[in-house]
Amino acid sequence: MARDLRASQSFYTAVLGWTYRPTSLGEDFSVALSGRSPVAGIGALAPSLQAAVAWTPYFAVADADATAARIRERGATVAVGPLAMSTGRATLAADPDGAVFGFWEGRTIPGWSVGRGAGPARLELRTRDAFGAAIFYGEVLGWGSGGPDSCEVRYEDDQVLVSDGTHVVAAVRGGAVESAPDPQVRPRWHVYFHVADVNASAGAAAAAGGAVMAPPSASGQGHEATVRDPDGGLFTVTTP
Repeated sequence: MARDLRASQSFYTAVLGWTYRPTSLGEDFSVALSGRSPVAGIGALAPSLQAAVAWTPYFAVADADATAARIRERGATVAVGPLAMSTGRATLAADPDGAVFGFWEGRTIPGWSVGRGAGPARLELRTRDAFGAAIFYGEVLGWGSGGPDSCEVRYEDDQVLVSDGTHVVAAVRGGAVESAPDPQVRPRWHVYFHVADVNASAGAAAAAGGAVMAPPSASGQGHEATVRDPDGGLFTVTTP
C-alpha cells in the first residue's frame, strides 16, 4: 500500500522494470507485471490511515474464517476482514510478535508461487523467536502438516526454511535455539525481488528518490542489495 500510487508505480518501473494493469478493485489498485507475468499488487493507502508503508505477503488458504479463528486462538490479531472481493476474500493480520501478513481465500493464478517465474524471489520473516514463529505459522497455515499442498518445514543454518516440495518459498530467522528473544528486533516480513543487474537496480532506486540501505554484495543466495522506496517500504533485489 503506497501513499502516492502513481509515484510508487513510477519508482518500481525505474527500479524493477514493472508495468501495470488495472483490476476489478478500481483505480486505486493495480497489478504489477514483470514482462507479462503478475508479480505483486500496489494499492493506494487511504489518506486518513497513518500506517507505515511496507510490502505485505498474502498466503493462500482454503477457508479464511477458519484461518482467522486459529489466529485469534493463538493470541494474534485479525485486523481487517475477511473482506469479500470479486474473486475471493482477503484478510490482514499480525502474528503474536506484531509482524503483519495477509491471507487469501479464492481464485489464484495457476502455477503462481514465490520463487517461480516472475513471482517474488523469496519471503523472509525477521523475528525475535524463529521457532515460536514457525510453530505459529505452521498451526495457522498448515505448514508441515503433511496434508495436501502442505509446505515442508526444516531447520537449517540457524533458520527455519519453508518449501513447497521443490524450492524454498520462505525463511524464518531470529534468535538461536533456546536463546532469549532479542528485544531489538522489529518483527516483519521482508520480500526479495529478482532483477537482472543488482548494481543497476540499486543505482536506479537512488536516482528515483529511494535509498540503498545495504549496498550490493554477494550472499549465499546470490548478488543482492536492500533498498527503501520513497515511502519507506523496504525490499531486497537479488539475482536469480
